[in-house]
Amino acid sequence: MTTRNITRFWEWGRKIICVGRNYADHAKELKNAIPTEPILFLKPPSAYVREGSSILVPLYSSNLHHEVELGVVIGKGGTAIPQSAAMEHVAGYALCLDMTARDVQDVCKSKGLPWTLAKAFNTSCPVSDFIPKERIPDPGNVKLWLKVNDQLRQNGCTSQMIFSIPYLISYISEFITLEEGDLILTGTPKGVSAVQEHDELQAGIEDVVTMTFRVDRQEQ
Repeated sequence: MTTRNITRFWEWGRKIICVGRNYADHAKELKNAIPTEPILFLKPPSAYVREGSSILVPLYSSNLHHEVELGVVIGKGGTAIPQSAAMEHVAGYALCLDMTARDVQDVCKSKGLPWTLAKAFNTSCPVSDFIPKERIPDPGNVKLWLKVNDQLRQNGCTSQMIFSIPYLISYISEFITLEEGDLILTGTPKGVSAVQEHDELQAGIEDVVTMTFRVDRQEQ
């Protein structure tokens, strides 16, 4: 069996598990109720995109939004992981964007339909290089920011999350077995807004990593 390189998790990891509305101010800005338990949805590995490639606005959307998030990379799998042991399953982190076709999501929500078309399209999960666990000693106090064309749009801290990373790992693993190479997106702070073709997005974790992506439109 070949040894898989966790620092390139996006090449072989099997799933991306996303947490919606995990920051109260973000839930409020979209006029959503603040959740009492985590809201989960999935992206496929084909959603990954790396620096040097563009974020593509899907043909069916005219209102694509950015959401900057801390991603948790699973290094050891498990089912029904207790909160007390959750961080032992973390290999490291990544800075991530959850690109969202907001117009499509709004239609899905109004009809009681899944968010798949709004969240799971190709290039909907830009990711940074792998961040070793030691670089982020306290994932509950990480400052995230995002700029569009050099204008600050999002500026938040993981201390504002409703559900902590250990809680999320434990909760998710009750329903979905976590596997090595999986990525958990932990939610976005307030300040989400639309991006346009040719925009430049720059995002960062303070003192740890930055990344830059260009927005293009999917070709017909």
